[in-house]
Amino acid sequence: MQRFILNKRNQIAFIGGVLIIIAFISKLGFKNIEIFTWSLIIASIMGIAPIAIQAFQALSVKVVSIDVLVTIAVTGALLIKNYEESAIVTFLFLFGAYLEQRTLNQTRSAIKELTEMVPESALKQMENGEFEEVEVDEVDVGDILLVKTGAKIPVDGTVLTGEGYINEASITGESVPVGKEKDSKVYAGTILDNGTLQIIADRVGEDTTFGKIIELVEEAQDSKSEAERFIDRFSKYYTPAVLVLGFIVWLISRDIELAITILVLGCPGALVIGVPVSNVAGIGNGARNGVLLKGSEIIHDFSKVDTIVFDKTGTLTIGNPKVADIIVYAKNFNEVSSYLASVESESDHPLAKAVVEYIGDTKLYLVENTDVVKGGGIVAYVDGHRVAVGNLSLIEQENVPINEKVREDIARFEQDGNSLVLTSVDGELMVMMGIRDQIRPGVKEDLQKLKKLGVKNLVVLSGDNQGTVDLVARELGLTEAHGNMLPEDKAAHIKELQDKGKIVAFVGDGVNDSPSLALAHIGIAMGSGTDVAIETSDIVLMNSDFSRLPHALGLTKSTANNMRQNIVIAVGVVVVLLASVFLSEWMNMSIGMLVHELSILVVILNGMRLLRYRLRK
Repeated sequence: MQRFILNKRNQIAFIGGVLIIIAFISKLGFKNIEIFTWSLIIASIMGIAPIAIQAFQALSVKVVSIDVLVTIAVTGALLIKNYEESAIVTFLFLFGAYLEQRTLNQTRSAIKELTEMVPESALKQMENGEFEEVEVDEVDVGDILLVKTGAKIPVDGTVLTGEGYINEASITGESVPVGKEKDSKVYAGTILDNGTLQIIADRVGEDTTFGKIIELVEEAQDSKSEAERFIDRFSKYYTPAVLVLGFIVWLISRDIELAITILVLGCPGALVIGVPVSNVAGIGNGARNGVLLKGSEIIHDFSKVDTIVFDKTGTLTIGNPKVADIIVYAKNFNEVSSYLASVESESDHPLAKAVVEYIGDTKLYLVENTDVVKGGGIVAYVDGHRVAVGNLSLIEQENVPINEKVREDIARFEQDGNSLVLTSVDGELMVMMGIRDQIRPGVKEDLQKLKKLGVKNLVVLSGDNQGTVDLVARELGLTEAHGNMLPEDKAAHIKELQDKGKIVAFVGDGVNDSPSLALAHIGIAMGSGTDVAIETSDIVLMNSDFSRLPHALGLTKSTANNMRQNIVIAVGVVVVLLASVFLSEWMNMSIGMLVHELSILVVILNGMRLLRYRLRK
């Protein structure tokens, strides 16, 4: 019976409202006091039923909730035959609860949208080679699946055959479709805009990137910040205090109506709901924009950060070395480039890959007698010529003449932060390439946004040589730059900053820098939804998009401010209402409950503004 009544709260509120309207029409229009009285009594009794049940449930676990205050107040109003007050208070309380739930559901729209994107079925290849539609739960790792245009990718997997463009907004927040071909990675919950793909399942169900994101956002929205825990403790003592205040007022004044009015006006509903709704809305905004915030406590801590430490490679830079400068000393570069590409194609070294990528399609020769010189490069014979490719040390070992002009070129390349790749053919220097990692597009502007948001110290820590790190720091306007650092050195530097009273966030790739991510007050991973990135950090910037970092900081600051605004609104309304009881003649239970419910809606709507938050340009 209790469950039935609680499930019908909205209908009871509607009937109560209709009965109140009938009552006042009967009294004002037809002077029928009997219908007026009985309509209000029925509305009061119906309305108090679900509220009393919730009050009883709260008391059974030793919690004096808002429902307890309202139940006592309405029961008292009925006993003193103040039927107008009792009926209107129960209606406003139930109707307010309905509006609260409706608006709160909107703040959880981000997670709702995510769960609706979860694929329900898949086309799985059976033993006879045919593809049949099955429930997604029936797909196992290693199964081959067919995905057609417009369908959702059901699992995390690798493309076996086919080409197409996939909308990965659910994973990365980016609406621009991403091209996929053989060996490309695809993620569950994304949508194939066009094309047809056959994929092999790598991760299924809750183990997929999309499953982990949903789990993360759900946990974050259900977690409680320090402010929420404080308000829970406050409400635990505040509500009984209101009961005691009402009893004391009755003892002194012997005015039962005044005492009952105090119980209604002292309800701390807006205070209890204000902070959680801000957190939920803030986390929801982040999920929509590719920023995964792992809990309400993270919002509080990140909003106070004054120092952000960055790993260089893969964070400030793309992490993919490319040829940035080149000087050709040979007369026939086309032939030399073919020799160079032939030798470098034999190597898996990142610098070799950068050279091959730069040269592009060219004639490749058979490479013979390859000699890999540790810490130097490669010496081999190509088309009958002795070709040496490597650093300056290797070229000097080959006794290649280096004149003053070449040494000036070398010094200039190194000063610009390049790694050198020199090529000699038959003892003569032919080409010098300068290879360096490229700074991410837009990073400089994003760092300026962080400064405007109150970050005073921007620090880069890297294992690269100090010259390269200094070059990046100068170009980006960083506060500090430290090179030649091992992972333990980075962690030690972060500890040193913390000892100086700095509130430190560390931004890294979530793999090599896990000690620093764990040690910093806030660990931020540049991740494309990888397991390590999600599990080792407090915040994940999906798709390794650095531009999401200023949005994340601005969002957490706005969320923290929004919490404070809601607390001020909630406390201010209660203070004004209680003061009005003693300092004015117009305040009563009905007006107090109306203002009380309006204050709850105000803090909810104020929190919902965060769903539309965008960082100002």
